[in-house]
Amino acid sequence: MFKRTRLYQLVESITQVTMLILKYRVFPVWFLLSVCLALFGQTGELVVAQDGTGNYSTVQEAIMAVPDMRSVRTVIRIKPGVYKEKLVLPDSKTNVSFIGEDARTTILTYDDYASKKNRFGEAMGTSGSSSFFVFGDGFYAENITFENSAGPVGQAVAVRVSADRVFFNRCRFLGHQDTLYPQLDGSRQYYKDCYIEGTTDFIFGAATALFQSCEIHCKPGGSYMTAASTPDTVPYGFVFKNCIVGGEAPPQSTYLGRPWRPYAKTVFMDCRMSEQIRPEGWHNWGKASNEQTAGYAEYNNHGEGALRGRRVSWAHELTAAQAEYYTEERILDGWSPDEP
Repeated sequence: MFKRTRLYQLVESITQVTMLILKYRVFPVWFLLSVCLALFGQTGELVVAQDGTGNYSTVQEAIMAVPDMRSVRTVIRIKPGVYKEKLVLPDSKTNVSFIGEDARTTILTYDDYASKKNRFGEAMGTSGSSSFFVFGDGFYAENITFENSAGPVGQAVAVRVSADRVFFNRCRFLGHQDTLYPQLDGSRQYYKDCYIEGTTDFIFGAATALFQSCEIHCKPGGSYMTAASTPDTVPYGFVFKNCIVGGEAPPQSTYLGRPWRPYAKTVFMDCRMSEQIRPEGWHNWGKASNEQTAGYAEYNNHGEGALRGRRVSWAHELTAAQAEYYTEERILDGWSPDEP
């Protein structure tokens, strides 16, 4: 069965060919070439390779070669290698895919951090520390490692996602504090079969993000896994479904989350939780008032860290009826994330 995007492209191509037939009613060579372009010229592809065998040797060069506001997908295939680049996908570069061969061998990395000074002597700040900025809607990544290699130096973001309809598939996010920043409030983001590691607040932001079958890895020296800042008008924040939650941190050392903003929403469902998780589960960030507004919940989790009876009183265990509202369609507000 065709995915929605492929079906749209096919219909568009058939329409173009039909118009050519009605216009010329003949089939010379140049007409056949036009047909081929109409059928196969819709999806562009660029190759990045450090050894010079691709179209470009850096990822940023390939990004800038993508036509602005393209309605169909542009695929950037990234050959194995460690690419040390501070990357920006502008908002004019829509529907772009990064495709690697293996996440462990295709690594995009940089080493900025919040307190590092820029050329004007100013601290970069948390947002400015990101190794990769995603502003273009419809971004898709597969088999890629995204890393901030600054080390344990405070806030150091690997990826900041400030775009809608973003899908990361079989990707790895490496860092320490503030690794992954699903930033844009109201945006919809989907993380499937991904590995995300860090120490403190290493998944944080205002976006609505669904994490499906991911591994959430708590590194030593950590304290809090998530720090959502969900707006009060948005029904879903971070939702983790069928994930593995564990890591190398000491037993009972890491909270599931704390509210960066008062209406933070985070839910763990059908997840396996290891001994790293603190029995109380959630923290109020030192503000008792957050206990009245934050939406923290769990459902049907299991493992040594899933201690339902010892969670803070202001967190919730969903009923089966409540859990039915956490479908992909509802969480992502009608967007169906298909692999291109």
